[in-house]
Amino acid sequence: MERSVNADPFQRSDSSDRWTWWRNWLGFWFLGLCNNFGYVVMLSAAHDILRKQESGNSTLTASATLAVDFQVRNNSNASRYDCNPVSTAAVLLADILPSLSVKLAAPFVIHAVPYGFRVMICVVMTATSFLLVAFSSAVWMSILGVIFASFSSGLGELSFLALSTFFSRDVLGGWGSGTGGAGVAGALLYSALTQAGLSPRITLLTMLVVPFSMILRQVYFCLLVFPTRLSHWKPSMNDCLVSCSEERERLIEGAGEGREEEQEKPEAVTPEPLSLTEKRHIIRSLLKFMFPLGLVYFAEYFINQGLMELLYFPNFFLSHAEQYRWYQTLYQLGVLVSRSSLCCVKIRKLWLLALLQILNAVLLLFAVGYQFLPSAWLVFVIILYEGLLGGAAYVNTFFFISKEAKDRQREFSMSTASVGDSFGIALAALVAFPVHRYFCSL
Repeated sequence: MERSVNADPFQRSDSSDRWTWWRNWLGFWFLGLCNNFGYVVMLSAAHDILRKQESGNSTLTASATLAVDFQVRNNSNASRYDCNPVSTAAVLLADILPSLSVKLAAPFVIHAVPYGFRVMICVVMTATSFLLVAFSSAVWMSILGVIFASFSSGLGELSFLALSTFFSRDVLGGWGSGTGGAGVAGALLYSALTQAGLSPRITLLTMLVVPFSMILRQVYFCLLVFPTRLSHWKPSMNDCLVSCSEERERLIEGAGEGREEEQEKPEAVTPEPLSLTEKRHIIRSLLKFMFPLGLVYFAEYFINQGLMELLYFPNFFLSHAEQYRWYQTLYQLGVLVSRSSLCCVKIRKLWLLALLQILNAVLLLFAVGYQFLPSAWLVFVIILYEGLLGGAAYVNTFFFISKEAKDRQREFSMSTASVGDSFGIALAALVAFPVHRYFCSL
């Protein structure tokens, strides 16, 4: 029976103490929500502030065109697709590259940084990004805020996924549900507060800087029930070695071996940190998970940022802006539902999810080119289905990595595999640029 060295103590505690189980599940739910929620809302506010800066300047800078506004269209654009001057892929590319960079580099060095320090870095960088965007007086300050938020989001994701290896595997369901809920909650709450009369700047400060950075800190230090020997301020590998020794001692006790052997064996065998060669071997073994996840997210964000704004139905009762917002809302709803489904259904055939998502992208690509879909209602269903596939691929990928990785490799595996979705998103943004330009030239 395969077991997680660090998770087993909690698995035994879960059966006798449901409160501990719920605290950890809810803790990871809030961590997922906070890690993604602030990022989503901050970007929405950045767009609003960029538009405000555009209106205050007589000359538009190249960077300011990143603020895509469907309600204020280019009047000279005669395209049948009602195109915006710049594809939303431009915003996506600026958002994802810093996160991708940290995910590529961090797994090889992040083990030297204790989890407590990682959480504090995420909180400080997130708060800094909010302040930069809220008080920006120039476009470059807003862009810098986006970069800080992207870096914080990437570091938080790989750190919290690695942290989950010290708990029951069920916490992955909480993490997935929280990240899925971030998109829906972020969009709804930001819209509600701004429509209630608050300016984007005030909304940003009250909604993000104070509550969510503090929630992230309080959840980590207060709500989660950690293993007794897990240190917040020492490198994670030390904790892993201690936990390995404790687990061996428990196994020896369970087997009924002599007292002297119980005392000697934990010290006799001490696992060493993963070498660079071992890490390369682990990365190769993770490709069977990372490739399907990357393909799912490539197709998913190619649809979201390359095709979604082109799926416009002029005779529908919703405007172009409203159609696009409903596309995004239904997509986030699908992600929330499927990322919350781990307790009900588990899907091991990740390549099947990738194939279905690619078929989705091909279908909608032809729909944009030939405009054969009769109504936006059908697109709503397809977009909801797209979100279901994407959320299922994410949460099941990390569940089976946690389940199948060896004890000593699990923490590194969870943090490294998170690069798969970011790489797919970045590639989708690059491909979406020429596709957008082609269709808008027709």
